[in-house]
Amino acid sequence: MKINEKNLCVFATTPPYDCEGFLNKRGEVNKAFLRRYFVLKGNLLFYFEKRGEKEPLGLIIVEGCTIELSEESEQYCFEIAFNGNRTYVLSADTQESMETWMKALTCAGYEYKKFVVAELQRQLVEIECSRNKMLTGSAALPSVSVPRPPPRRQNPFNRPAPPLPGINNTGQFINGHFESTQTPEGGIRMIE
Repeated sequence: MKINEKNLCVFATTPPYDCEGFLNKRGEVNKAFLRRYFVLKGNLLFYFEKRGEKEPLGLIIVEGCTIELSEESEQYCFEIAFNGNRTYVLSADTQESMETWMKALTCAGYEYKKFVVAELQRQLVEIECSRNKMLTGSAALPSVSVPRPPPRRQNPFNRPAPPLPGINNTGQFINGHFESTQTPEGGIRMIE
C-alpha cells in the first residue's frame, strides 16, 4: 500500500474513529504539557493542534510499545513507552477518560489483536468439543476440514472461436471471391 501525506491526512480526518478527544501531551524538547486533539484509528494515533483541523501535527504508530500509568506529577497521566526509544507522556482530564484511552491504545496493536483471535479460536474449538460430547457422548476433538479452493471457472476467452459469418464449413467464401484449402503440412493455402 502506498501512503503519502495527502492520503494520511484524509484517513486521519475521516470517521469512524476507535477513540477521539482532547489529551495533554508533554513535548519532547519543551517539557510543558500542551492540549492536543487525538484520534485513534486502528494502530495509528494522530494528534492535532485543535479539533477539526485538516492536517495532524503528528502520528504515533501504536506497535511494539507498552501503555502504562506515568509517575508524572500531573493527574491522570499515562505513557506510551517504546523500548529504549521515545516515551510519549499524555494526561487526560478525568480518571474515566484516562482509562478509556489506555484501554483503546492497549487494544490497538497487532499483537493484541492476534492474541484475541487465537483466544477466540480456542474457545470455538472448546464449544465444538462440548457440542460433540453432548451429541455423541464422547469428548472427541471436532474434525477440522481442510478448506478446498473454489471450483475453477472456465475462462470465456479460452473457448474455440465460433465460425465466421459468410464462411461455410470447408473454409470457402460463399460469395466465391477466394477459397482456402488445408495443405498436407497443416497450413492454409489461399486460392483466388
